[in-house]
Amino acid sequence: MIVVSDTTPLITLMKAEKLDILYRLFGEVIIPEAVFSEVTGNKSFKAEADIIRNSDYIKVVKVKNGSQVSFLQRATGLDLGESEAIICADETKADLLLMDEAAGRRVAQNMKLPITGSTGILIRAFQAGIITREEADDAFDRIRNANRHISERLINMALDIIHSKE
Repeated sequence: MIVVSDTTPLITLMKAEKLDILYRLFGEVIIPEAVFSEVTGNKSFKAEADIIRNSDYIKVVKVKNGSQVSFLQRATGLDLGESEAIICADETKADLLLMDEAAGRRVAQNMKLPITGSTGILIRAFQAGIITREEADDAFDRIRNANRHISERLINMALDIIHSKE
């Protein structure tokens, strides 16, 4: 399975202390160079940068068509990381693109790319038996406390799905 990630799901899962579920769900996860730079170049994410640098299942790749990335940025207003993640997912014919930001998700959906976000990943991990309901609850509490930009409505919807599986 080919999985490409944008920056936000990586940071969110690290804040929830659940980055390892990416490996357990998908094996290798591809991130384009711009995503790697966003995570490792931001002083606010120093601990997360070290985790990404030391993860043997996160593979950093160069997007082949930089002109497509540039065009996508100009046409949509997306940032470099989102644009590279979308183009990388398209180039690799990814089975899944991990992206949280609404604008990027809309572009990916218009391009018919399969996507999920941080909440979807946690739901999948629960459904696969990788995390328990209590671990999912804890992960969402950590996300809330880390002030990640995931709406309370979306978190509650995810928890409703998880809690309905008794």
